[in-house]
Parts: sequence; structure tokens; C-alpha cells
Amino acid sequence: MRIFGVLTLGLGLAAGPLLADGHASGDAEAGEAVFKKCKACHSVIDNDGEVLAKGGKNGPNLYGLLNRQAGTVDGFKYGDDLVAAGDAGLTWDEEQFVNYVADPRKFLRATLDDKKAKSRMSFKLKKEDDAANVWAYLVSVGPAE
Repeated sequence: MRIFGVLTLGLGLAAGPLLADGHASGDAEAGEAVFKKCKACHSVIDNDGEVLAKGGKNGPNLYGLLNRQAGTVDGFKYGDDLVAAGDAGLTWDEEQFVNYVADPRKFLRATLDDKKAKSRMSFKLKKEDDAANVWAYLVSVGPAE
């Protein structure tokens, strides 16, 4: 069931489709194509070590991102501000993900209410549809809930 909402996180308004249950509203197949941009830094490797999407190691493994606390993949060195956001309760769902990838630094500054907050992720995925589709792809290759 789709519901349409408006996202606001101090980032301006971004109208788009949202699911009430926090799962994906985008198109996973389209998201797989867009994820090619993300593979320069990120991979998707399941808990058994199976590579679902081969990618770089500059960013954390994105397997199991749904409802994961931000900044918590073992063995990955996150920036202090993303870890602080996770410690403050940030967990990944579609809304948070779409807003984060649109502008990671601006997202963290709004989330932490800190004008000096920084993100180690410099890439921006500005098209909301692309971000929702990547989210749908990541949820589709993640573990069943």
C-alpha cells in the first residue's frame, strides 16, 4: 500500500511516495542500475560472504541496511558525526536513506543540529526517484525480516 507524504528534515520539502511500513516504495530493478554509481565505494555482501553486488571498500557494506543503526558495520571506520547520529537513534529506513544520499553533510547537520557536522560520503544522489529505487534494490537483496 502506498501513501504519499512530504519529507522534511531541515532540508527543504521533498514530496514523494512513502510506505507506511517503512519498506521500499521504489523500483528495485531500476535501483540496481542506479546502484552502479554507488559501487565505486559500496558493495553488498551477505552474512555468508556471498557477494551480491561487487564494489569498492571506501564505503561500508550495504547488506542489511533496513533498520540498521547508522554507523555500525563492524570493521568499517565511519566518520564521527555519522556514528553520533546512530548513537542518537538514527536507523536506516527509506525516508532517512533518501534524505541522507541527497546531501549527506546537510542531512547530518540537520539530524545532529550541528552546523559543523561532516560526512565522509561526498557523493550525492539528488534525484529522489533514484534514491528510492536504490533503497528498493538494497531492501530486495537484504535479509528477509
